[in-house]
Amino acid sequence: MDSVRKPARLASVALAAAALSLTGLSAAHAEPATHGCAYPYVCFYVDEHAYEAGTPITKYRDVTSSYQTVRSRPHYHVVNTRNDDVAHLRLQDGSSICLPPNTETVFSNAYSVTGIRISTSSTC
Repeated sequence: MDSVRKPARLASVALAAAALSLTGLSAAHAEPATHGCAYPYVCFYVDEHAYEAGTPITKYRDVTSSYQTVRSRPHYHVVNTRNDDVAHLRLQDGSSICLPPNTETVFSNAYSVTGIRISTSSTC
């Protein structure tokens, strides 16, 4: 009977070690948040203080074929943490800008973002 239990215990120890190994592997590949904006988000900050504190006012991650509404207000900073996707930002005057992957932009108070469209394109 002991000869049956021993292989079973060894198998469960090996399984637990493999699980710990996989957990460590995924944690090692986690990307750090940029000013409180973790991958794969595009984050908006209401002012410089919020940006420096790492407290985005809102964040988006869904790829869409049309613009998602962004509450119209001045936005100081927008951060795109996505590795391969661009973010199109629609401004209050109807024009738009493209924010490449892993970049950020700063707006003056004269500009207000009213929409966002995340695209799977890696270039603007």
